[in-house]
Amino acid sequence: MILSTVLALPRIVFVTGTDTGVGKTIVTAALAAALMSAGRSVAVYKPTQAGLDNGAGDIDIVHRLAGVEVHEGIRLPDPMAPIAAARLASMTLPAAAEHVATIRRLAAEHDHTLVEGAGGILVRLDENGSTLADIATASAADSDTPGAIIVCRAALGTLNHTELTIEALAHRGIAITGLVIGSWPREPTTVELSNREYISRHPAPLLGAIPEQAGNLCPAQFRAAAKDWLQIP
Repeated sequence: MILSTVLALPRIVFVTGTDTGVGKTIVTAALAAALMSAGRSVAVYKPTQAGLDNGAGDIDIVHRLAGVEVHEGIRLPDPMAPIAAARLASMTLPAAAEHVATIRRLAAEHDHTLVEGAGGILVRLDENGSTLADIATASAADSDTPGAIIVCRAALGTLNHTELTIEALAHRGIAITGLVIGSWPREPTTVELSNREYISRHPAPLLGAIPEQAGNLCPAQFRAAAKDWLQIP
């Protein structure tokens, strides 16, 4: 397994999840807010947005909560796998190379570029079958080796999904920066406490846990609290 340390957060960080709806967007916003509070310049890129909430996508949530510069590759109205959503909307998905070019450009202009995936690490993002893992691998440059943060659930089933995602990343040589629990309940059950204890002992470091409903905080409260949720320099 290839691990990067918390003290050496990569310039390019891919935020992926063990599944859809695990909290990637809120983790991305929290990471961006924490980094900016430390005086770093940050950009966030969402290669593919599939599904809207009253016209808003994940990148809009990140911008509202963190106040960070945001970019998006394509916006699809239906909450489906990107290839299916693009076909339903009669739209053409950008090729992986287009995403890579954007990520490299943003990385050259900022201290950190955060890339939020769609669903899990192996969801296909273009008609050639390229995934977020492929984009992460291709985004590596001489001076920039991307890392991945895995957002996982606290509930039953998370351990297998987390291990599978770690294995998929490690198999492709993508450095694992760490794990984040995307939504930590106010009153955790025995199962959730046990899962967190397991994750905290994993070789891939647990960087933190985001309190449930954190996305409902006002932007000022969210930005003030974000640095305490995540263990980053």
